[in-house]
Amino acid sequence: MLEAAGFEAILTTSAGIAFSLGLPDYGVASDAPRMTREAMLARVTEIASAVAVPVSADLEEGYGATPADVAQTISLAIDAGVVGANLEDVGGDLSALFSVECAVDRICAARQAAVARGIPFVINARTDAFLIGRPDALKVSIARCNQYRAAGADCVFVPGVTDAQTLAVLVREIDAPLSVVMGLLPDSLSVPRLGELGVRRVSTGGSLARKALAGLASAAQELKTSGTFTYAEGQLSTTHLNGIFAGAPGDPQA
Repeated sequence: MLEAAGFEAILTTSAGIAFSLGLPDYGVASDAPRMTREAMLARVTEIASAVAVPVSADLEEGYGATPADVAQTISLAIDAGVVGANLEDVGGDLSALFSVECAVDRICAARQAAVARGIPFVINARTDAFLIGRPDALKVSIARCNQYRAAGADCVFVPGVTDAQTLAVLVREIDAPLSVVMGLLPDSLSVPRLGELGVRRVSTGGSLARKALAGLASAAQELKTSGTFTYAEGQLSTTHLNGIFAGAPGDPQA
């Protein structure tokens, strides 16, 4: 559907894929079920094979702490048909960043794995300093992003920042194209405004999946509590959806 809307490239969402399989997103209690690398790459393979546009994959922390784990994940992702990946610098419980040395080594390993396969591959190196609430998040993010760029990242990703002033500082101080995530809240900044600030890549994270699931939850509540069907107003037609999935989108109201 994103391809039919005219987007020239798409990025998978680890949260959205987990939710689609009835699993929680990464970072919940350690004894809760979570997406495995195999399950994630199976769905990523399906997505990449379903569209003609380039696909980049959200690969969380690379499904392992070591550089060797990350290198293997990147190699498997290339087999899945993607041309880029997000890699986080935070461990499984989302409480602390990997050490700088380890995080840099992981980006180096990812780059080496891509080079070994002989294809152009975009590594989007993510730092979660803001998301985990570090008081020195701005300083840490700037330092880490510059180090990740030097280690082979094509662009850097700083989620958790949505105000123009901080974004302007990040753009000025980081010597790499900056990616941000929007849509976690009803953000006031638009894509054109982000471009004016110098942002070069925008993710919506799992917000599209959560919006779709909000519609499902609302419809289910209506059915359960009132037994009415007003949720059906505004739905896309079967003809329109069939057209999208067959590669020939038609009139949404047909």
